[in-house]
Amino acid sequence: MAPTTQTYHFVIDDEDAEQRLDVFLADQDDPPLSRSQVKKRLKRGEITVNGEAVKSGYWLREGDQVRWDHTADRQLSTAAQDLPLTVLHEDPSVVIVDKAAGMVVHPSPGHPDGTLVNALRHRFDHLSTVGGPLRPGIVHRLDRDTTGALAVALTDDAHRHLAAQFRDHTAERVYHCLAFGPGLDDQGTFRTRHGRNPTHRQRFTGAEGPREAVTHYEVLERFDSGACLIACRLETGRTHQIRMHFSEANAPLLGDHLYGGRATSSVSVIGRQALHALVLGVDHPDGHRIRVEAPYPEDFQATLDDLRAGKDWR
Repeated sequence: MAPTTQTYHFVIDDEDAEQRLDVFLADQDDPPLSRSQVKKRLKRGEITVNGEAVKSGYWLREGDQVRWDHTADRQLSTAAQDLPLTVLHEDPSVVIVDKAAGMVVHPSPGHPDGTLVNALRHRFDHLSTVGGPLRPGIVHRLDRDTTGALAVALTDDAHRHLAAQFRDHTAERVYHCLAFGPGLDDQGTFRTRHGRNPTHRQRFTGAEGPREAVTHYEVLERFDSGACLIACRLETGRTHQIRMHFSEANAPLLGDHLYGGRATSSVSVIGRQALHALVLGVDHPDGHRIRVEAPYPEDFQATLDDLRAGKDWR
């Protein structure tokens, strides 16, 4: 089969204006390419701004329309696959699933199938088309190893209705995490910038970037080991936002190999970042409120039980 070509559209707002095109595109999650890879695609003519080919040094302006016809190196598939899927809420237009650890949300380079989208294709007869052919039904995402509640749109009208709530920060999103934070205040707010880390392309930083990232938190329990259980309420929903904020506050999440370093990535029970999307609340297109709570997964609960029993996670 021929490689998949996916078209990405970006409309530049005031937050993204006044930066170079190649920097902006390298900061996007999809497709996940470095700045040098983006420059190669620009030279190939895959990318246009307002319908015209431009160079990598083009400076974006508010209102610019960026189109990228990206050809993936491997064939990506949204074919139905019979994969485990836990549904927390289901009606004719909106579904909320409990995403498992290790499941990528949609096909992408490096994860051509075996994703949540493939599982959704098997479970449901139709999904919204607003997000494009590789992201049917997907309104928002969770990191591969983050668990919990995630909304899916079955119709295009529901997709637009839900997407507006995430864009306008009216969706209720509460996460619970386990972090090593003996010096962390009992409650507070992280209000930073958000951008790709210039020296570690897989990570993000709050030190610089075109967008704002805001996380409100409250410590629910503290343990003798220095770890704590924390509730986080998202005001914005940037990539790796919670992981970035707590890492840069010297309170990295347990099990976070990317942001926690050696000190927190050697957790014996939970071998991933200890982050769970506990609560999701959205307004349904018909006007009523949907609010679901996803139970802790086994590895998160087992780690919490060990901490409460006085076991040292290190």
